[in-house]
Amino acid sequence: MSVPIDPGLNELAGPARALVRRDQLAAMRGSVLSAMPVNMLLGLASTLVAYRSGHGEVGAAWFAVSTLANFLRIGLCRAPCLGLALTPDTTPAMAAAAAQSIERHLRACIAAALLSGLVWACQPLLCEGYTSAQALFYLVITCGITAGAVTHGTAYARIPLAFILPPLLSVVACLAAVGDFDRNCLVACVLLYLLALTHTAFRSEAGFRESSRLKNEATALARSRAEAHARVSALADEMRRRATHDDLTGILNRGGFIQQAEERLQAAPISLLLLDLDGFKLVNDVYGHKAGDRVLIEVARRISAELPEDSLAARLGGDEFAVLYDPIAAGVPPERLAARLVAAVAQPLDGFDAGRIGVSIGVHSGREPSLTEMLSCADAALYAAKAAGRNYYRMFDTGLRERLQIRRDLERDLSTALAEAALEVWFQPIYAMDAETLVGLEALVRWQHPRLGWIAPPDLVATAATAGLTESLLRFILEQVCAMMQILRGRGLETVRVAMNVSPQEMAQVPVDEIVIERLKSLDLPPAMLEIEITEETALDIGAVLGKLQALSRAGVRVALDDFGIGYSSLSSLRQLRADRIKIDRSFVTGLNASDDKRGLVLAVLGLGRILGLEVVAEGVESDEDLRTLQAMGCPFLQGYHLGRPMTVPVLETTLLSGRIAAA
Repeated sequence: MSVPIDPGLNELAGPARALVRRDQLAAMRGSVLSAMPVNMLLGLASTLVAYRSGHGEVGAAWFAVSTLANFLRIGLCRAPCLGLALTPDTTPAMAAAAAQSIERHLRACIAAALLSGLVWACQPLLCEGYTSAQALFYLVITCGITAGAVTHGTAYARIPLAFILPPLLSVVACLAAVGDFDRNCLVACVLLYLLALTHTAFRSEAGFRESSRLKNEATALARSRAEAHARVSALADEMRRRATHDDLTGILNRGGFIQQAEERLQAAPISLLLLDLDGFKLVNDVYGHKAGDRVLIEVARRISAELPEDSLAARLGGDEFAVLYDPIAAGVPPERLAARLVAAVAQPLDGFDAGRIGVSIGVHSGREPSLTEMLSCADAALYAAKAAGRNYYRMFDTGLRERLQIRRDLERDLSTALAEAALEVWFQPIYAMDAETLVGLEALVRWQHPRLGWIAPPDLVATAATAGLTESLLRFILEQVCAMMQILRGRGLETVRVAMNVSPQEMAQVPVDEIVIERLKSLDLPPAMLEIEITEETALDIGAVLGKLQALSRAGVRVALDDFGIGYSSLSSLRQLRADRIKIDRSFVTGLNASDDKRGLVLAVLGLGRILGLEVVAEGVESDEDLRTLQAMGCPFLQGYHLGRPMTVPVLETTLLSGRIAAA
C-alpha cells in the first residue's frame, strides 16, 4: 500500500521526511489530548442549553455520540506507535516500517477527527437549524471549537481541517436554507472564515515542518559532532596506547616503560630487571619469524603472570624485556622474582624442543641518579649473566660497578686514543710447514690505557661498538695493515699476506667491503696481499654479511675463518662465507702431542681442508712437541708463540732486515 506524502515534504530526503512526520504525529497527539477536556466541556454546555430549550433527549443523544468520538480520539492518541521510536540512526528497514506506521496512525487520526466533526455538524438539531433563540450560542460554540482546533493543531493541518469542515459546512447549509439577506451575509462570512482557517492551518503546518527539520538537523549535527568527538577521542586513546604499548605482546614498549618508570623512580626504592632470551635467534632461524612471534607473546604472558601487583612489564625490543617493581611493597625480593621468571620462561613451549628457550636476567636494586643509570647497571648485570650461561640471573654488585666504570672510562678515552694514534697494531708471523718460511702476518690491535693498562682486544672491540666507534677502529687498523703491506712490497715480499680480524659487529654494521676495496685501490695495493679474518659467530647472521664477503672475494681479497671448531660453522656456511682458509682454534692445538682426541680432531679438519680445497692454519703452537706433531700430520701452515710472538712494526722491520725470518 502506498503512503501519501505531503507536497511540502517532497524536497526532504526519506530519513528527514520520516523524522518530520514523527514530530508531527507526536505534536498532534499532544494537542488533541490537551484539547479534549475543553471539547467535552463545550459539548456539555451545548447539551445543557439544549435541555433548557426543550431538546433534552436530542441533546443527551448528541452528547453521548460526541463523547464516544472524543474517547476514540483519546484512545488513538494514547495507542502505541512504532514510528515514535524513530531515530536518525535507525536501520533503513526499521525506518521504512516506522514511516508506514506513522502514516497509518495519521490517517486513523484524520478519520477520527472527521467523525468528531460530523458529530459537531449535527448541532443544528439542537437549535432548529440555527433559527431558535439559542442559535447565537451555538454559532459562538462552533466558532470557538473550530478556531481552537486550528490554533492547537499547528503540526498537521489535515486533522484540524477534517474536524472543522463538517460543522462549518453544516452552518453554511442551515443559514443558506433560510435565505434572507442577513443569513446570506453570515454564510459568506463563515465561508471566508473557513478559508482563513484553512490557510492558517497549512501555514502553521509549514512552519512546524521547517522548525522540525531545523531541529532534527541540529540534533543530527550535534549527534554527528558527538560521535566524531567520541571517535577522535577513541582514536587518540588508541594512538596513545599504541605509542606506549608493544603491538605484538600488548605489554609496554620502550617508550611507555621509560615514561612510567621515570614517574616511579622518585617515589620509592625500586628494582629493575632486564631479561634477554637465550636461544631465540635459533628459533627464528629454524622455525621462522611467525614461530618467533608466538614465543615472544607466550614469554610476555608468562612474565606478566609472575609479576607482583602494580609492576611494570615491557618489551624493549627484539627478545629483550624489562620489569620494574617495588620489592618492599610487593614483599618479593628481586632475587626470588628473578628465579621465578627464569623458571617460568624455561618451561617447555608447545611445538618446540624442551629447553630450547631460556632467559638471562640482570638485576639492579636501589637508588640511582636516573633511570638511564639504572638501565646501564642492569645491562651490565645482564651481560655478566649471559656470560655465565643459560637460565641464569646476576645481581648488580660492587664488582660489576667497577667493571662498568672501567667500560665507561674506555668508551670515554677510546675516541681520543684513536685521534692521537695511541693504539698500536702488532703483527704475528705465520709460517709454512717447515716453521721457517714466512707466509703471512696477522695484525693484532693493542691498547695500553694510561690508567688501566693493556686492554684485551675483545674488550676493545666491544668498547668501540658501544661508543659508536666501530668504523673508526676498523679504518685505523686498516691503515696500519696497508702500511705493513707497503713495507713488505718494498722489500719484495708480495707473497706474504697480511691478515686483519674483522669482528661480527664490524662486519654487520660497517660497509667493510667498500672501505677495504676503496683503500686498497687508492694506495694501489694488490688485494691478494690482504686477508680478512672472521669468526664463526659471523655465520649466525649470514644474510647480513654474505654480500660484503662476496664483494671482497670478487675483488681478490682472501677470507679466513678464525677459531674454527668452537662456534657455529657448517659445511654450507664455509662455502657461503667464501672462506679460502680455516684456522684451527688454539684449544685443539695446545697440548696436541698428549691428547688422542685433539689429534683426531686436527686430522679431521686437515682432511676437510684437503677435500674442500681450503688452506689450514694451526693456531696456538706453544711447544716443540706440538710443532713436530703438526708437521707429522702434514699441517701446511703454523702460528704460535713457539714460532713467533706478536711484534711491533719497528721490531718486525728489524727482524726482517736481520734475515731471521725467511720469506716464501
